[in-house]
Amino acid sequence: MKKLVYVFILLLTAGTLLTGCREKKTAGEKIEDGIEEIGDGLGDAADDVEDAMKE
Repeated sequence: MKKLVYVFILLLTAGTLLTGCREKKTAGEKIEDGIEEIGDGLGDAADDVEDAMKE
């Protein structure tokens, strides 16, 4: 029974440590990522329109 408790505590501690080490982005980095995603989407849409015009 004690071993089971120790294993549970070990897993809980490991889970807490692994989820607590996430990299946090600043507001500026989030904005840059959003702008890049929009740019990629616009580029894809432009390619689709170009392909449609060729057909």
